[in-house]
Amino acid sequence: MVQSRTHSCNELRVENIGEKVTLVGWYDNLRKVSKNLGFLILRDFYGVTQIVIETEEMMQTVAAINNESTLCIEGVVRERSSKNAELATGDIEVVPEKVSVLGSCSYNALPFEINRSTEADENLRLKYRYLDLRNPRVKSRIVLRSKIVAELRQRMTELDFLEITTPILTCSSPEGARDYLVPSRIHPGKFYALPQAPQQFKQILMASGFDRYFQIAPCFRDEDARADRSPGEFYQLDMEMAFATQEDVFSVIEQVLPPVFEKYGVYKTASTSPFQRIPYLEAMEKYGSDKPDLRIDLIVRDATECLADCGFAPFEGNTVKAVVVDRFQATRKVIDKICNDVEVQSGNKAYWFRLDENMELVGGISKFVVDIKDKVVEALGLKAGDFVGLTCGKKLKAQKTAGVLRNMLGANCEAHMEKECYKFCWIVDFPMYEIGEESGELEFCHNPFSMPQGGMDALNSQEPTEILAYQYDLICNGVELSSGAVRNHDPRIMVKAFELIGLGEEAVKAKFPAMYNAFCYGAPPHAGIAPGVDRMVMLIAGEDSIKEVIPFPMNKSAMDVMMNAPAEVEQKQLDDVHIRIKKEEK
Repeated sequence: MVQSRTHSCNELRVENIGEKVTLVGWYDNLRKVSKNLGFLILRDFYGVTQIVIETEEMMQTVAAINNESTLCIEGVVRERSSKNAELATGDIEVVPEKVSVLGSCSYNALPFEINRSTEADENLRLKYRYLDLRNPRVKSRIVLRSKIVAELRQRMTELDFLEITTPILTCSSPEGARDYLVPSRIHPGKFYALPQAPQQFKQILMASGFDRYFQIAPCFRDEDARADRSPGEFYQLDMEMAFATQEDVFSVIEQVLPPVFEKYGVYKTASTSPFQRIPYLEAMEKYGSDKPDLRIDLIVRDATECLADCGFAPFEGNTVKAVVVDRFQATRKVIDKICNDVEVQSGNKAYWFRLDENMELVGGISKFVVDIKDKVVEALGLKAGDFVGLTCGKKLKAQKTAGVLRNMLGANCEAHMEKECYKFCWIVDFPMYEIGEESGELEFCHNPFSMPQGGMDALNSQEPTEILAYQYDLICNGVELSSGAVRNHDPRIMVKAFELIGLGEEAVKAKFPAMYNAFCYGAPPHAGIAPGVDRMVMLIAGEDSIKEVIPFPMNKSAMDVMMNAPAEVEQKQLDDVHIRIKKEEK
């Protein structure tokens, strides 16, 4: 029996020499020296052990077994003559007396080498994810995830938060992304929705008298994949606090997250409390982003006044932003690549010039700056050797492009980037409303359930786009971990907030009946946040792709190629839920 093993494959040491042991695991590989000498590596969840083959009969037995079969090996531990200091079991080996196949691998050829699975095509890795997960490096990321989640739970519980699970089948809610809909069998023509977040439920919990709630919450959004976003589903450390302010939420997060990042992270230092607070408008002006990487010490500067009329056509009538870098000795090839990468990421061009050691303008668009050199030097505080990166366009476009340029320059200049640390910050004071890029109409900027700063007075007297909200984002190393807010717990203010985007009181009551009614029975002020677990683990592990820290991720097309989902279903299943498939005409 499998559980009759005496030790794991990472357990045996010199103290075990002479013992008869039973090991189980996967047949990793065999290094055959001769017909009666070879070295088999047995691998289990915990590590590896070398099995030495010393008879022709045993070699024939082992050679007939395919790699990745599961084996039971009974034998005696002895000291290795050639030790391997890189292995925990590198001082010993096992001489087998009996080798049994517990589960045979039927295939002579694997889709990829287990220890090199990360080099394989992504769809191939996902199709054979059970083989990919056998790779110790891939497996370690899932083990790390488990440890981090357990630590988060422990720390939240120690702060008197109560873990409460909320429903998966619920109603559709305007959270900003498309819902996954589930048709009802017993209510024809009606649909459940998988929750984009437990937003309404956790706020209702606060109105129900629970003081501190959290859960490791599954969330479902029908949105496209990105390197830091998995399509379909994701998990977040969801939390809410009653009778709480923005600062109360900040205090909890600043106690919980930095120790976890320092304990498990590839970098061993993290920001301490209090994290830097940066108003949204200031973040856009200084960093060109509402998720600034504070490991980079470069600042975006406004160069509109000194450069807009320099004669360079793209600058005319536009906002111009500058990123000044001292000690930047990059070659022209590197600079051109940075500018090209900026354009690819932002859809907008970047420009540059440099001051040489003699304070002469060289490179890039320097010929347009020569006649106003003194004005530019003074405005930007330039000195010999400075490199100046430039962007332009409408204000927001120029800012965002400068933010991309800032990140590129920081990544290519060690003197201006402190890479090996976790730098947290809060982005605060987001606008309550914005004009939608697609609709051209007034929309909520962030969470529609946020409390406007100034309450009802602000909604009645201010221009909607000038109203700020008690909304905040948690940022780490340029990655947005979460959005949160002080909630709008007053039904009168809630109705007014929705009226400004054209949703009347009856519509609010119809869309959010439970929350609206709960708030009419005396709701406490409350606030919350929900840092993304997948993104946190990705940062802690030092991975560039979120798929590396998810056990069974979907591919870029939101397909589970291992389980073949989504898939067609039988007509009877469709009939049960009153669904008819409309075929598109070709």
